[in-house]
Amino acid sequence: MKTELDSLATALYVKTDDLLRASPHLAPWRPAVGIAPRLTDAELVTLAMVQAMPGLTSEAKWLRHARSHLRHLFPCLPKQPGCNKRPRKAAELLPRVTRLPATDTSVWSDDVWIVDSTPVECGRSRETVKPSDLAGWAVYGYCASHSRFFWGLRLHLVCTLQGLPIAFALTGAKADERETRLDLLTAEPGLTAARPGQTLTSDKNYIGRDFEHQLAEQDIQLLRPARKGEPERPGARCSNRCGRSSSRSTRPSRAGSTSDSTEDAHRPA
Repeated sequence: MKTELDSLATALYVKTDDLLRASPHLAPWRPAVGIAPRLTDAELVTLAMVQAMPGLTSEAKWLRHARSHLRHLFPCLPKQPGCNKRPRKAAELLPRVTRLPATDTSVWSDDVWIVDSTPVECGRSRETVKPSDLAGWAVYGYCASHSRFFWGLRLHLVCTLQGLPIAFALTGAKADERETRLDLLTAEPGLTAARPGQTLTSDKNYIGRDFEHQLAEQDIQLLRPARKGEPERPGARCSNRCGRSSSRSTRPSRAGSTSDSTEDAHRPA
């Protein structure tokens, strides 16, 4: 595992360094006169991305692990305050670098995307909500999957059938899922421009004539199960590899209820 982690860190560093040389405006701003950081921006981003590999969520544990196993790659490791502040300043650079390895895979050009959202609960009790720094951004919302209210945010995700993330957004709990999805695609028009005839699969909550019309203008076909009282939607095949009708996503589950997910439509036989 140590050798694999070293190879990954080296490859990420090379890609990040090449990206910063080609697009220096992506680097965090700093004054021209001052003390230059001992840890370069490329090393900083590489260190932040490699942190996900050992599964260490604590910054203190990660720094201890890095000092013990990665000192030969990062001789000038920052202390915990610097390891916390500098990645925040590089918030625009991190998503760019995160996407670089994804674009080198064949999964990136998949012609089928799955869209969904999930709640990010930030607190439950009123005493926790009042002093929280997220007050004003995090709000109360309802999670239909768990049939309960929560206080926090909502993570919106667009991914491939294999689970490779394409785009994501973090919004308030009451943000409209359809508007957020359109904003994600509008913010990066190159994603859809390079994929004419893209298919988007979703649950039955992504309903609306205007929503589907705006997707059609971007040459995106929406596949979703029909809601109660709605005429049955065409069972178009979602992709050449999937080869199954989207109407199968509305079949009753073992418990006798109707499934809202499109997972069964894409599960390999």
